[in-house]
Amino acid sequence: MSNTTEVVAWESEFAAVLEELSGVQTDLLATLAEKRHLLIAADGAGMEAIAAQEQSLLARLQHCQDRRLQLLSTAREEGHSADNLRELAQALPASQHRQLAPQLDLASRRARELRHHSLTNWVLAQQTLLHLSQLLEIIATAGRPKPTYGERGTEVAGGALLNQVG
Repeated sequence: MSNTTEVVAWESEFAAVLEELSGVQTDLLATLAEKRHLLIAADGAGMEAIAAQEQSLLARLQHCQDRRLQLLSTAREEGHSADNLRELAQALPASQHRQLAPQLDLASRRARELRHHSLTNWVLAQQTLLHLSQLLEIIATAGRPKPTYGERGTEVAGGALLNQVG
């Protein structure tokens, strides 16, 4: 196989991996936005429905990862030492690297955006759990908080400490 044919094969495989990744990232961003709206609306049924969609996206993302690892493995076998796609793209001729650079940059930006949206959803879910925990505590104690100070079993009839002076 000639070097030119090898480079063309690399470019087409690169383009295919990046195109698939771009599609998955786009769908995942839309799903995370939808999930955020469901979290805000406290839509339990919607959250259950979106779980299957998330699993499908997870499988697609795993497929992208497998293809990426295969591409890097093949590159190592052919003498290109690269730990990631950006480094592997550096091994391509300048014209092909310039064609792939925008796709690589877009994938990197979207990965950062996905991390941001995932963290936002995680914080929102944690705040919701904290709020629910506080509501359960209010229900369990019949709305009467346990006194912070004082003897055990003694309930203070007043409100704040300043109301008890005098």
